[in-house]
Amino acid sequence: MSYILDQEQLDGLEEALTTDLMTLGIQSVILIDMAGNVIVNLDDGKVRHDVYSLAALAAGNFGAVSAMASIIGEEEFSLLFHKGKSENINFTKIMDDFLLVSIFGNDVSLGYLRLKIDEVIKKIKSLIDRAGPS
Repeated sequence: MSYILDQEQLDGLEEALTTDLMTLGIQSVILIDMAGNVIVNLDDGKVRHDVYSLAALAAGNFGAVSAMASIIGEEEFSLLFHKGKSENINFTKIMDDFLLVSIFGNDVSLGYLRLKIDEVIKKIKSLIDRAGPS
């Protein structure tokens, strides 16, 4: 399904992600569609990641994990987390069409981040629902 978002909705998405997530001290937050297209990309100004490659790989990773869930009889895994030595990545599915990718260091609490992600997802869903499918 495709969505058409206007500038006001994009601004609302960016504001919600900035207010609810970037203020936690995370390094980067990226809202993508399941094809790996970047919708919103925010970072702390220090990130040097290739965002577009990361988005494409994140979508592929989530697709692969969804296939594994199906094989073992789960409908889906809506949340993925990868822990690294100094950076971590959290993937959260939003509706059927979007994925929120958060990159953060060990100084950010995963539990608190997940709580804040749950809050921002409600805002994101509201903004996207206003767009409706095209």
